[in-house]
Amino acid sequence: MADGPALPPGGRRRPALGLRPSSGRPQVRPAPGPAAGREKHLWFPPAVPPPGDDNSGRKVITFSCCRMPPSHQLNHTRLLEYLKYTLDQYVENDYMVVYFHYGLKSLNKPSLKWLQTAYKEFDRKYKKNLKALYVVHPTNFIKILWNIFKPLISHKFGKKITYLNYLSDLREHLKYDQLNIPQEVIQHDENLRAKQKGKLPPVVKIPPPRPPLPTQQFGVSLQYIKDKSKGELIPPVMKETVSYLKRKGLQVEGLFRRSASVQTIKDVQKLYNQGKSVNFDDYHDIHIPAVILKTFLRELPQPLLTFECYDPILGITSVESSLRVTRCKQIIHGLPEHNYVVLKYLICFLHMVSQESIYNRMTASSLACVFGLNLIWPSKGTASLSALVPLNLFTELLIDFYMNIFNSRTVPGEILP
Repeated sequence: MADGPALPPGGRRRPALGLRPSSGRPQVRPAPGPAAGREKHLWFPPAVPPPGDDNSGRKVITFSCCRMPPSHQLNHTRLLEYLKYTLDQYVENDYMVVYFHYGLKSLNKPSLKWLQTAYKEFDRKYKKNLKALYVVHPTNFIKILWNIFKPLISHKFGKKITYLNYLSDLREHLKYDQLNIPQEVIQHDENLRAKQKGKLPPVVKIPPPRPPLPTQQFGVSLQYIKDKSKGELIPPVMKETVSYLKRKGLQVEGLFRRSASVQTIKDVQKLYNQGKSVNFDDYHDIHIPAVILKTFLRELPQPLLTFECYDPILGITSVESSLRVTRCKQIIHGLPEHNYVVLKYLICFLHMVSQESIYNRMTASSLACVFGLNLIWPSKGTASLSALVPLNLFTELLIDFYMNIFNSRTVPGEILP
């Protein structure tokens, strides 16, 4: 792999929507006529690439109608290209879409003909791995539209659509705080709640969190697991999932891309937290241990790469290409000893997975897109969209140049898969 700047995920160039270099925001091209040639409205693209995952580790794409400019100022062909470009980066994995309906008005409402064309353009490739479509703040227009398109929409696809009246309803389905929600949508939601008749339901007092179980694996620190596991450096859940996947999953196409039953994942987590044995053969789904491994990393109180490394990792794209691997080594060697051992164990395994990419289609780049935000995130808020490129690039370098980066530091007691 060339140790240099990469294309966006998926390897495709963004379709030209008209970019102003100073802002980088897509610009609506003016309609032909006297105003042509003059800069018109600048707008944020309505479809926003995933800022994170849902509760099952699936990517979430948001679409906001309030960011749609007036129809006469928008090239709908280019809009469709942009939507397909955005989705093309993620459709090989399971993903979800959140559609914020507020802001769709007569001025910016696309024609029914265009909607029909768009639906046909999004063929099975886009619909197959779409696991859920959440429509937030639906109106009568949506219901009418549904009746018009119902004959064209398969029953299976229709079952993926869920209508949500309030933003708070999203919390039970995904990580609400990671969503890019326009301020206009938030204000609209507050206005809707203010108009509710009667009293709001009483505030339910949440009991204080229970102390973790001695055998707890999820949601506790590496140090806690080590102390309760007779000093073992590699957490049992990581050792068992990696061992199982190494034996039976290295050549499985799409390993780590697919999701699994939410209830099954919760059941397996419960078994691990209670210190009970887990036999993945009983589940007949190789993707369950893969999701469990990602979930373990995502639920650590502090990311495996630590909060302190977040800013240095973001700077990887500003380092000269030929020096990036060296910079990765410097950052990694500054990790606490325990974090280093666990990371080395994990990256060694992911390097093995990438070596089988001719069968599993999971290159270092593909694995980096999956694991980047599971290894590092900021201490406050969520990673911005601009942070995804350096975070994924750093992870890709770790996997691709595993031997070079990790061979010069050995910790007593460390083990490898």
